Amino acid sequence: MAKLVFGMNQSLDGYVDHMAFGPSPTLFRHFIKEAQRQAGSVYGRQMYEVMRYWDDEHPEWDAERKAFAAAWRNQPKWVVSRSLKSVGPNARLVGEDLEAAIRELKSERDGEIEVAGPNLAQSLTELGLIDEYRIYLHPVVLGHGKPYFAGPRPPLRLMAHDRIGEDVIRLTYVPA
Repeated sequence: MAKLVFGMNQSLDGYVDHMAFGPSPTLFRHFIKEAQRQAGSVYGRQMYEVMRYWDDEHPEWDAERKAFAAAWRNQPKWVVSRSLKSVGPNARLVGEDLEAAIRELKSERDGEIEVAGPNLAQSLTELGLIDEYRIYLHPVVLGHGKPYFAGPRPPLRLMAHDRIGEDVIRLTYVPA
C-alpha cells in the first residue's frame, strides 16, 4: 500500500511561495532524488499548472534541472480538478469522488505518492488520507501568502528532523 506524503518548502512564519524563495543547490539535489523514487504525485489544478513547466525542454537548464525534469516526466501524475478537461503526458484526471479515487490509488500502488499543494492537502487531511507531512523549513519570513496548512492543523507527532544543506530543516510528522 502506498503512503501519501505532503511536503513543501515553508517560511519560518508558515507560508509556501515558490516565487519568494527556492531550494539551494543541495536541497534541489535532494528533491531530484525524491522525485526519482516516488511512485507518483497527486496535484491540485494550480500546482499542476505550475509544475507543467517541467514538461518542456529549456536550453538554459543545467544537468540537475534536466534530471529533475526527467524524474518528473517519468512518474505518474493524478490531477484533481473540476475545471480541467485534459492533462498532459503521464497524467490523468481524478474523478468526482476524491476519497474513493485516492483510497484506490493508495491500495493499488507501493511506495510514496507526493501530495502537491496546500489546498489539496487540506482536503486529503480532512479525509484522513495523508500519512506523512514534511515541512522543509527555510530561514525566510514572508509575512503573508498561502499557508502550508490551508485549514486547521491536524494533531501531529514529530517523527524525524534533519538538516539539508546549510539552512533548511526537514521536519517529518505523522498524524497523531
